[in-house]
Amino acid sequence: MKQFVRRGVALLAGAVSLPVCTLPRMPQVAAAGYRQDHRLELLRKFFGEIHCPALHYAPAFLEAADLNSLDWRLLPSISFVESTGGKAAPNNNFFGWDSGRAKFSSPVAAIEAVAYRLAHTGRYLHKSLDQKLAIYNSSEGYGRKVKSIMRRIAPSE
Repeated sequence: MKQFVRRGVALLAGAVSLPVCTLPRMPQVAAAGYRQDHRLELLRKFFGEIHCPALHYAPAFLEAADLNSLDWRLLPSISFVESTGGKAAPNNNFFGWDSGRAKFSSPVAAIEAVAYRLAHTGRYLHKSLDQKLAIYNSSEGYGRKVKSIMRRIAPSE
């Protein structure tokens, strides 16, 4: 039984440590399509006020959220909590993914990969926002912190 459990843990550990950036690329939506979107201005304002590198990727956050049917404020909020919007993001890991060990080829690759995982992989599939946040980081108060940032970006969406 111990061998079976060890093998299962080793298999699970291997799955978690796979490079996130090898996920299939999402279809691209032209960033220009977001120029008239009120959400883009709200994200730029939020990240601009605190001088976050994520400011430059505001259209990518919206594209990833829309393509994966996520609340558009979720990814920017997680990135703010985990890396202050990219200020502390080694290896382009704006999201602290895989306890900060994941490496991404670019911030956009990180945004796309994390969005895809939150929307389509088994651990997160068909889960509410609160459930996804509890899985993402089980630390006490983590979900409240992310949702507080979501409300700072846009109070009611």
